[in-house]
Amino acid sequence: MTRVLFVCLGNICRSPMAEAVFRHLVEQEGLADSFEIDSAGIGGWHAGEPPHQGTQRMLKEKGIAHDSLRARQITAHDFAHYDYIVCMDEENLSALKRMAPKDKKIARLLDFAPEVKETNVEDPYYTGRFAYVYDLVEAGCRGLLESIRQDRR
Repeated sequence: MTRVLFVCLGNICRSPMAEAVFRHLVEQEGLADSFEIDSAGIGGWHAGEPPHQGTQRMLKEKGIAHDSLRARQITAHDFAHYDYIVCMDEENLSALKRMAPKDKKIARLLDFAPEVKETNVEDPYYTGRFAYVYDLVEAGCRGLLESIRQDRR
C-alpha cells in the first residue's frame, strides 16, 4: 500500500483537487487497491467543509468524483502514516518542514512535472484561475504517479 497526502494552506482548493485528480488517475490505471490517498491543510480554518466551488466546478467539468471530500488540518500522525507528502507551494513546504520529523521527505507537486515552467501551484482562492490550477495539478499528479511506479521497481 502506497500512502499519498496532498497539502495546501486551507485544504479547500488545491490539495482536494490534487487528491481527486490523483485518485482518478490511480483508478483509471486499475491501481486503487494499492493506494491510500488523502489531503489536508496547514491550517484548520475550513475543517469539515467541502472543496471551494471553483474546485468543485473544475472536477465536475472533468468528470472527476469529489462528493466525499472534506477539509481537515494536517496532524502529527500524518507524517508517520504517509509515504509521500506532497504540497502545493514553497510556503507550504516551509511550514511542513517546520512540523515534520527531520528525516521526512516532503516535495512540491510540480517537482514531479519538470515540463512545467512553474514550481508552485498558485492558490486559486485568491486568483480565481481554477482551470489553470487544474492543468498544473494534473501534470503534477501524472508525474507523481510515474515517479511512484519508478520507485516500486
